[in-house]
Amino acid sequence: MHPNFAGTWKMKSSENFDELLKALGVNAMLRKVAGAAAAKPHVEIRQDGEQFYIKTSTSVRTTEINFHIGQEFDEETVDGRKCKSLATWETENKIYCNQTLVDGEGPKTYWSRELKGDELILTFGADDVVCTRIYVRE
Repeated sequence: MHPNFAGTWKMKSSENFDELLKALGVNAMLRKVAGAAAAKPHVEIRQDGEQFYIKTSTSVRTTEINFHIGQEFDEETVDGRKCKSLATWETENKIYCNQTLVDGEGPKTYWSRELKGDELILTFGADDVVCTRIYVRE
C-alpha cells in the first residue's frame, strides 16, 4: 500500500530557495521575482496508485505535471528548463525524481516528495544545494 499524497497543500516553511536558484545560475533580479512568486505556493495533488497529478499555483505561474512512478515524463526544472524526469519510490513514503536536461549543461537536479505524519516535505536539489519546503494539508 502506498501513502496517500492526495489533497491540497499550503506551504508552512521554505529553506534555501534563493541558494538553489543561485546554484542554477539564476541572476539576482530574477531570483527576487521568483522568490516573491514562490512565496505562497498552493499545491493540489491527485493520486491513483502510482499515477500522480501535481498542480502548483503561485501568483506568477501555474505548473502541472502528470506522471507514473517508474515511467519517464517531460517536466521543467525549477528555473524553467525542459528536462526528462523519472520518479521512483525511494522509501515507502518518499518519491525521488531525477531530472535530465534535454538541452545544454547545468547542475544535476532532482526533487523529492515525502509524507511525514501530516506534513509533505518537498525538496529540490541542484548539485549539492538542497531547498526544503514543508507543506501542510489545507
